[in-house]
Amino acid sequence: MIKDVIKKIDEVAANDPNRIVYDYLGKTNTYDDLKKRSDVWAHKIESLDIPAKSPIMVWGGQTFEMIASFLGCVKSGHAYIPIASYSNAERLTMIQEVSESKIVLAIDKLPDVDLSGIQVVKPDDVKDGSYQIDQNKFVEGDDNFYIIFTSGTSGKPKGVQISHANLLSFVNWELSDFNLPQHPSFLVQAPYSFDLSVMSLYPALTAAGKLVVLPHDVTQNFVQLFQTMPKLQFNVWVSTPSFAQMCFLDKTFDAKHHPNLTHMLFCGEELPHDEVATLKKKFPDAHIFNTYGPTETTVAVTQVEITDDILKKYDRLPIGRPKKDTKITIDKSKGDKADDGEIIIEGPSVSKGYMNNPEKTQNAFFKQDGDKYQSHRSGDEGFFDGDMLFYRGRIDFQIKFNGYRIELEEINHYLDQNELVRYGVAAPKYNKDHTVKQIVAEIELKDGIKRKYSETVLTKKIRDDLAKNVMPYMIPQRFVYREKLPISQNGKVDIKSVIEEVNK
Repeated sequence: MIKDVIKKIDEVAANDPNRIVYDYLGKTNTYDDLKKRSDVWAHKIESLDIPAKSPIMVWGGQTFEMIASFLGCVKSGHAYIPIASYSNAERLTMIQEVSESKIVLAIDKLPDVDLSGIQVVKPDDVKDGSYQIDQNKFVEGDDNFYIIFTSGTSGKPKGVQISHANLLSFVNWELSDFNLPQHPSFLVQAPYSFDLSVMSLYPALTAAGKLVVLPHDVTQNFVQLFQTMPKLQFNVWVSTPSFAQMCFLDKTFDAKHHPNLTHMLFCGEELPHDEVATLKKKFPDAHIFNTYGPTETTVAVTQVEITDDILKKYDRLPIGRPKKDTKITIDKSKGDKADDGEIIIEGPSVSKGYMNNPEKTQNAFFKQDGDKYQSHRSGDEGFFDGDMLFYRGRIDFQIKFNGYRIELEEINHYLDQNELVRYGVAAPKYNKDHTVKQIVAEIELKDGIKRKYSETVLTKKIRDDLAKNVMPYMIPQRFVYREKLPISQNGKVDIKSVIEEVNK
């Protein structure tokens, strides 16, 4: 059982300094490198004139310097705010306004943006040296460790505060309940601004493991991706289901070319049944885990290994059992079916709330008399079958159409299952009275499909496939084919943006 994330990482460096911790496309760094560089960052940050415990923005990609600076922040008593360097300048300024951060560590070149009054520190400003760092200044307990900002598509983004205690609860659970290999080598595909990356980052660092990086710019180019993937050596895969689906296009995405891969961990979106069936054929000996958890509860709070028996038993896969220190209940007042309702999560990994946003914090978090920990209203609909939790979409994407209550994400689920469709979103079209007059399916097709079929034929094929799984009143009345659907900062389809576009 780990008691301190930062001290544990330093302990690995002291005991095994030459162990490889970071592999960025063949360029490696050791735990000793990480200890020394993070100490230098901590020393530099301590010399700056900034308020105690104030958060620090960190702008960059997935380089070694990024994680060294993260640890430098928390060693100096400050939470870090990771911002991916492919973000636009507006996002940087919006995060600064919400967080009131007085400093940005520019690991990568900053965009052309007015940062008046904000200190900018670049890696070249942080000279190597040997420094004694005061452990009493380390982030601990309820102090914020990192702050993840969610998408700002509907106003200013929300900064989810994750404390050291929150992170400890998550890391200890992942290291104990997933039966990971000793000194695990984790794939790092998710940008550090997306909390899915934490599923790789701190379990690896505290277990004397290795981080094997697949940079964002590589994943955006199929040719580079498929050239790079077979060269990477890791045994724990972490990604969203959609990224793994994309990798199905790569003929080398199988056990023959990744013989060391033993575990596959999925989070961030619903894991399709057909995808797991395909993965089991490609990686017959791998342990495939489905997990679930909002950013507000520190990455994930449930897990289940998808065995052959579970695959046979369920059409829509379960999202797992809660971790031992966490209590999940269903608020059935929010559901439409007898056992469905809003998923409520209580436990030590639940965030204290949104940074400098008391109104939204009050709406999403609460603590009842007698409760040991804070609870979070997830906005997700689900139900229990015994001790197994199932997800059924978002409460706030429910609509009423012609008197029927419809869960849009149920339609999305089956659109995404279609062999012709890369991404599909069912969007309500409202009239001037704010009632739904039409359901529109916004579709991004898989590569090459549009050349094979006319839109008339495509629509009939997708409509007929939907009819096998949903009620007739749920089938969209209109199908629109887009070259690209909008993607949010965390790499998922931005459903709210699609709905806004349909209603312009």
